[in-house]
Amino acid sequence: MGSPLQKRLLQHLSHLARERDPYLATAGHFFVKEYIYQELSQWGTVRRHSFRTLKKVAKSIHENLILSLPGRQSLPPILIGAHFDGVPGSPGADDNATGVAVLLELAQHFHHHPARHPIHIIGFDLEEYGRLGSQAYAQELRQTNTRITTMISLEMLGYIDARKHTQRYPPGLKYLYPSTGNFIALLGNLRSIPTMFKMSTHFKRNGAPCEWLPVPLRGTPIPDTRRSDHASFWDYGYSAVMVTDTADSRNPHYHKPSDTIATLNLEFLESIYIGLVQAIQNGM
Repeated sequence: MGSPLQKRLLQHLSHLARERDPYLATAGHFFVKEYIYQELSQWGTVRRHSFRTLKKVAKSIHENLILSLPGRQSLPPILIGAHFDGVPGSPGADDNATGVAVLLELAQHFHHHPARHPIHIIGFDLEEYGRLGSQAYAQELRQTNTRITTMISLEMLGYIDARKHTQRYPPGLKYLYPSTGNFIALLGNLRSIPTMFKMSTHFKRNGAPCEWLPVPLRGTPIPDTRRSDHASFWDYGYSAVMVTDTADSRNPHYHKPSDTIATLNLEFLESIYIGLVQAIQNGM
């Protein structure tokens, strides 16, 4: 039947996994955004961070959702984000309902059990349209000279395949990493190496194999490493890490109608949540 945590994650997924493209599935997009807002509002005041799109898509105003939780000490915050928009034609259970479900559970945990650092929980919009939500927020932080400890992007966390030769890589990396698609991957810039080392230790302790890759030069040598909201923070000089099951390098349902809850491994998703809690609780 699954643990109580798995049941809560599944309940979130049942609300989040639906078509939610912001332009072609507006009802689903609105429902998911308001579900996240209501869930986060249980733990504090949620800021609607508005931003205007001026390129790539029709000019319009969108919102990120931000919950700021106090820490035990006056330190720069840890940002934890996940995008809630989706692509047309896909319910996006792994991409990225899994990331949002874990984000919502982390909000509840750190409300009841404050970490050493303040924690900012962020739902990003328009990741699928070029990371526009996270770009707007990272730019605001840099323009106001706001310091952070690190940013953690939760991007597809629930798909594994324990068969050999199910994991693919950008050119050259297959000689350094396993061929079995049953691990969680951490992709970070050089500033985030201590964070990735600590996180990988906690994931492994909780039964989730973990591999990590430090990437120089904002990820430009390996463009696939820039494919989520962490890259917006790399571009502004912040420490940032993507936590991911590696998307279409493993998951055959990526951006397809078949990206459903039935394809996910809730035990694996639970282990990712627990590893994140333990790594974040006492700071990075």
